[in-house]
Amino acid sequence: MKKNIPNILTIIRILMIPVLIILFFVEFEGHRLAAALVYFFACLTDFFDGYLARKNNLVTNFGKFIDPIADKMIIACSLVAICVTDPIVEPVVVYKTLIAICTMLILSRELMISVFRTIAADKRVVLAADMFGKVKTLVQMMALFALLPVADFVVWNKLAGEVFFYGGFILLALATVLTVVSGIHYIVKNKVVLED
Repeated sequence: MKKNIPNILTIIRILMIPVLIILFFVEFEGHRLAAALVYFFACLTDFFDGYLARKNNLVTNFGKFIDPIADKMIIACSLVAICVTDPIVEPVVVYKTLIAICTMLILSRELMISVFRTIAADKRVVLAADMFGKVKTLVQMMALFALLPVADFVVWNKLAGEVFFYGGFILLALATVLTVVSGIHYIVKNKVVLED
């Protein structure tokens, strides 16, 4: 049986999730930077599995099922990790509240779109990815890659930590706006799915 490299990359991405979680929470010097690097490589597999699947005509039902699940799992775990991280700015409550709101909006949108796609699949309606969704995903990835290692950078260089923190926070806020807008746009564009 021919090996499906894109599906293997997706499975590797899922296997990276517990590694990311362990690295993020088990304390040693540079552990959060290590977690961020695992996250970065997971994002690379996300790009390459889709690219290779389309280029080599290796799109499968399993791939269609597992790839979005892998994406949502790593995003969800990374967002929760950011939520429980002690911020480097005051007031702490305001920061944690804003991060929690971003997390809830992003995860709610992903859940809503997943159910929407399930209904579309049941109706045999093909839903193509749009540019809004791709930009949203890219900004999300950049935001989390910046925020995951903040605690390490603060210890090594306060200025670098602040740059990563504020840059990541701005990107996460932008990603949240794009997440909401892209979700609404996606449903409106494909409203035929909800018609009886």
